[in-house]
Amino acid sequence: MSKQEHKLAWPQRLAMYWVDHLRQLFASLGELWRTPLSSLMTIAVLGVSLALPASFYVLLKNAESVSQFWQSQAQISLYLQQGVNEAQLTDLQQRLGEMEEIDKVTYISPEQGLSDFSGAAGFAEALSLLEDNPLPAVFILNLSESGRIPEAAELLLADMHAEPAVATARLDMAWLARLSGIVDLLRQAVVGMAVLLLAGVLLVVSNTLRLNILNCRYEIEVMKLVGATEGFIQRPFLYVGLWYGIIGGLLAWWLTLVMVFWLSHKVNALAALYQSDFHLLGLGVRESLWLILTGTLLSLLASGFSVRRHIRAIEPG
Repeated sequence: MSKQEHKLAWPQRLAMYWVDHLRQLFASLGELWRTPLSSLMTIAVLGVSLALPASFYVLLKNAESVSQFWQSQAQISLYLQQGVNEAQLTDLQQRLGEMEEIDKVTYISPEQGLSDFSGAAGFAEALSLLEDNPLPAVFILNLSESGRIPEAAELLLADMHAEPAVATARLDMAWLARLSGIVDLLRQAVVGMAVLLLAGVLLVVSNTLRLNILNCRYEIEVMKLVGATEGFIQRPFLYVGLWYGIIGGLLAWWLTLVMVFWLSHKVNALAALYQSDFHLLGLGVRESLWLILTGTLLSLLASGFSVRRHIRAIEPG
């Protein structure tokens, strides 16, 4: 063989290698159509098994979104001492604005507080009879993301109590800690549920391919007798597992999309009752691709384990 012929041999071999793989890939898709009932049942089980953790993830995603909104409303109210002068107010406000735990500082003067209170309570006539304004000056501190951590908020509250110009500092820590605990519990539950259901995907694909291999036992024995390699025999079954993962992942994505669409109207109506513009979040493009990729990889993993194990166990009699 000349050098030029030798150089052309490798591209041709590589092209034939990929053509053979593509042929077997689409031939394995035809195998699914030959057993439609069992294939649909397997795909349905895979789709539901993948859709459940995806749905729990959507639930967690929305819970974290609501939690972030509620936590963004976390505030510390500083009621100042009576008789605090302008220099003390300016100094305290400047120091508060420089703290990382505080996102925004709002000052409410005694006069503004009395005006807001009289307008909201409807006690304008009664309050007008007072000789002196009994309300103190107030600083409203909107906490930053780092300041909304329960431990950091508690330390900040202790520091505010130690300020000489502050008479009282208030923050409802209980709801903040409870909210954080609920989200953490939900996150752990989603992880545990996902592990169990994804393990179910492995078992379903592994058992389905085991049955397929046993149904083709005599064909495999003949192929081994004529000298077929292990890789050549295993390849069609691996591609069947690949199709299971791809179609099952697409079904899981569609089921999750339907669930979000079905619930979004009710969630929007509930949010409107609380005068909120909250909208139910679904799977993004990247998250959808991860769902399909996860189903495909898990199916391939189960296929590889089951196919190698059971085909090697078959020997010509």
